[in-house]
Amino acid sequence: MKGPGEDGRETDFTAYVRARQDGLTRFAYLVSADAESAKDLVQIALTKAYLRWDRICELEAPDAYIRRIIINEHLSWWRKAWRRREVTSSPLVEISDLAATDPPSHDAELWAHIARLPPMQRAALVLRYYEDLSEAQTAEFLGCSIGSVKTHTSRAMDRLRSTLREATA
Repeated sequence: MKGPGEDGRETDFTAYVRARQDGLTRFAYLVSADAESAKDLVQIALTKAYLRWDRICELEAPDAYIRRIIINEHLSWWRKAWRRREVTSSPLVEISDLAATDPPSHDAELWAHIARLPPMQRAALVLRYYEDLSEAQTAEFLGCSIGSVKTHTSRAMDRLRSTLREATA
């Protein structure tokens, strides 16, 4: 049986999902570098968000809350796989998969190189440059210090420069 506010919550949540699902899936793909994982991450994030939807709408912007769930969930998966020494998905992403996410006017080859970065470096780059968050906001999302964000971002950029130089040589 539904409580007094559940009909409105369901309507609001459904409207939100319809409006933002593609953008959230694109974000999850950029973080995970895997189309199937991205769909799973979004599904998990939306399920968790629905359970707290009234509170999310009161306290925070829903996008920020759900992006945080996506990142936390992805890093949790990665840590579990690392502990077991398993790889949950291929480090290489098909260029056709990258085109499906339609990153804004970036070269598919660059996105293929970004997909090969370690998860924290990739997450730092996506949050800083794709989502255009500050270092402090990125640190808050990743649950680390601003110095760690700077380190992850710097190492990711160094690695990209190196691999792009090798690719063009």
